[in-house]
Amino acid sequence: MQNAEFNDPRLAQLYDMLGPWGPSDQFFLDLANESPHSCILDLGCGTGQITLALAEAGHSVTGIDPATASLDVARAKPRAEQITWIEGTSAHAPAKTFSLALMTNHVAQFITNDAEWGALLADLHRALVPGGRLVFDSRDPAARGWEKWNPSDSREQARLPDGRGLMAWTEVTEVVGELVTFVQHYVFAATATEDERELLSRLTLRFRPERNLRSSLEAAGFEIEVIYGGWQREDVGRGDGEFIVMARARK
Repeated sequence: MQNAEFNDPRLAQLYDMLGPWGPSDQFFLDLANESPHSCILDLGCGTGQITLALAEAGHSVTGIDPATASLDVARAKPRAEQITWIEGTSAHAPAKTFSLALMTNHVAQFITNDAEWGALLADLHRALVPGGRLVFDSRDPAARGWEKWNPSDSREQARLPDGRGLMAWTEVTEVVGELVTFVQHYVFAATATEDERELLSRLTLRFRPERNLRSSLEAAGFEIEVIYGGWQREDVGRGDGEFIVMARARK
């Protein structure tokens, strides 16, 4: 199933367990907290891990995501009523509302089409107040991070809340230009029923080079402040294989 890890309720329940709070989450939270009591858009909020942390820090937060299963998980969490949840896309963001828009966990890479990427940036520019900030992450293709997405290097084990074991790994199936397609495997312990024994999620990400990110942002009306290469604000090529992009909506 395409993007099943977000759309299949059985896998959406596992998302936070397999992706616990880490340096990237802390980076975005610390960044937001530089401006207390901000009005923040979390686009591609998923299960709401960062969204809720932002709200608990005192910000007014709107989370938007197209995946019903992920939003169901988010809405069921404690204090979820503090968030305005919207099932939809960037087109559903209210205009001239937010001082900060975030796309975390490499959400930007799921938009693989140039026209859709341009439309998303235009929507975010419209949603921000003049001078508002857009911050997001996208993996640096020069780091070739997908080469570690194989059954050996990516394999992990976990214990589910019901006591069952889970084995998960990633397997790249195709690399064409800037597009990397891969399958996430989730194998449950033998106590599961046969049709639940293995679930698959097929995803495609786009690894845009820095020049592409810069030109598309400038075309959408953004002025780039800085692009970091890692979560400690290292230069590009000297950090974690990331592009951490900070830009402002031109007035």
